[in-house]
Amino acid sequence: MELVAFDLETQRSFDEVGGPRFIERLGLSVGVVYQASSRTYTAYREDQVAELIQVLRRADLVVGFNSLRFDYRVLAPYGGADLARTVPSLDLLVEIHHVLGFRLGLDHLARETLGVGKSADGLQAIQWWREGRWDELIAYCRQDVEVTWKLFVYGWKEGHLFWRDRAGNRRTVPASWTGHPEWAEVLAG
Repeated sequence: MELVAFDLETQRSFDEVGGPRFIERLGLSVGVVYQASSRTYTAYREDQVAELIQVLRRADLVVGFNSLRFDYRVLAPYGGADLARTVPSLDLLVEIHHVLGFRLGLDHLARETLGVGKSADGLQAIQWWREGRWDELIAYCRQDVEVTWKLFVYGWKEGHLFWRDRAGNRRTVPASWTGHPEWAEVLAG
């Protein structure tokens, strides 16, 4: 069983491409995949995007955060136009929105559930790409993948994630991805 977590960063911002309806124009700067079976992280630059897409296609499950509405659309011009339909995927943002009726950010969920936050943001990542600062860019993307994976595993094991409402109350959101015994061997480690 190959479970992977995945995230990517882009070359351009929404302001540069005409807004969020033009996600396909953002361009891939780097994508990072965590493969649970080998416990390895691999970074793929734009010239390696075909390899990245093949890793996603071979996975039994791809775990992401906003991957269905964003990451897969960024990959569409590179030959990944059908990923959302053909790759078994679990998008944590979609799952949480389905339960709560609103979205929560990755940073918010990570802080409340795991006690860690994101180290930067997408605009900083674009700047690093422009400056050729690959180490920082890859480290940032890798951290997002690591946080996404840890949230996925925490939700599977504990049955929920934590979030904080506007009044400051810590609350739980049920993890809809529990109850998959076929993942146990991979997630136990």
